[in-house]
Amino acid sequence: MAGVLGMILAGGEGSRLRPLTENRSKPAVPFGGSYRLIDFALNNFVNADLLRIYVLTQFKSQSLYQHMKKGWTLSGITNRFIDPVPAQMRTGKRWYDGTADAIYQNLKFIELEEPDHVCIFGSDHIYKMDVGQMVAFHKSKQAALTVAAIKVPIEEASAFGVIEVDLRGRMVGFAEKPVNPKSLPNDPAHALVSMGNYIFETNTLTQALIRDAHDASSSHDFGKDVIPALYKKVPVFVYDFSQNQIAGEHSNGYWRDVGTIDAYWQAHMDLISDNPPFSLYNRQWPLHTYYPPLPPATFIDTDECKVRVINSLVSAGSYVQGSHIERSVLGFRTNVGACSLISESILLGDVKVGAGCLIRRAIIDKGVEIAPGTMIGQDLEKDRELYHVTESGIVVIEKGAKVGYERIEDSLRCVGS
Repeated sequence: MAGVLGMILAGGEGSRLRPLTENRSKPAVPFGGSYRLIDFALNNFVNADLLRIYVLTQFKSQSLYQHMKKGWTLSGITNRFIDPVPAQMRTGKRWYDGTADAIYQNLKFIELEEPDHVCIFGSDHIYKMDVGQMVAFHKSKQAALTVAAIKVPIEEASAFGVIEVDLRGRMVGFAEKPVNPKSLPNDPAHALVSMGNYIFETNTLTQALIRDAHDASSSHDFGKDVIPALYKKVPVFVYDFSQNQIAGEHSNGYWRDVGTIDAYWQAHMDLISDNPPFSLYNRQWPLHTYYPPLPPATFIDTDECKVRVINSLVSAGSYVQGSHIERSVLGFRTNVGACSLISESILLGDVKVGAGCLIRRAIIDKGVEIAPGTMIGQDLEKDRELYHVTESGIVVIEKGAKVGYERIEDSLRCVGS
């Protein structure tokens, strides 16, 4: 895409996704068995032929860097790149103070590429967008800034930047995470909110960031500071995400913010619903990622139990023996022992589940080993004593944990005594 530079904000700490973000940044969190959250933003750019991309990283970025190095490297093609850029403290010994400051600290990269327009997207949402269509809209309106927007229920709008537009689609109001969000004029049950995806005319972006950087009262955030200051001065237009068309898709407009454990779990349940609103199988819109060299998933019956897999995704390298897998997602190299039942759960990969386990409504992080006969999600009060459990009852087992073995050791002590 000539004249356009992509910049993906991938430095998020993801505190609301803990414990999944204890050892990795939010964009590096695995999703859907085979992917990481960063993959969806990258695929939206690459499938639109936008192949000049900087990925700005910050917190706990090693796993994200390794993922990109293995799966997202472009080499040998002139003026085409996907480059991770760690926080370099070019303007002083400090981390990024906000989303706008992250771009400001990397203005040199924009100057180096000399684009006409800069696409600034987040990296932690699940959706498909043909960015080229948004760029075409931005150019047709001769906009200084275009903000992608989506309609959400009014009771959820306080978590986002709420937008007001006129009949031409120009922004006439913006409030970041208001306590009392304004609904759409013709739809009191919904509000129009920012998706955190922006296309700037380059000079507008540069000048706005320099002004913001010198404003001591600013929090240096696009939603809180830059957009409210811009829309009254220059033409800022709003792009309706529901109008974005993806070739080969029967439905449009799916977008999920997976910023909390419950939202993350629900987005996985969307993938394995009877009529998934988000498809992983559209050949006209491939979802690229890094696939390790693994054999196909293997399913083996035992004398005591037969394998049964219902509405689930099972990734390569997994080995399931005589167990029932229902409405669950199993990541790479998941090993399930005989006669276990796993339902409505997400296993992120490299997980070992012993024989005779019962696991329900759980998220099991990488490298976890679960002892035979362990029950998770059956007694939430007991689970809360040992694990992180959300208010809705989703049990989260942190990375590398060894679960249930203390029970076996106690039993052996009792036998020995």
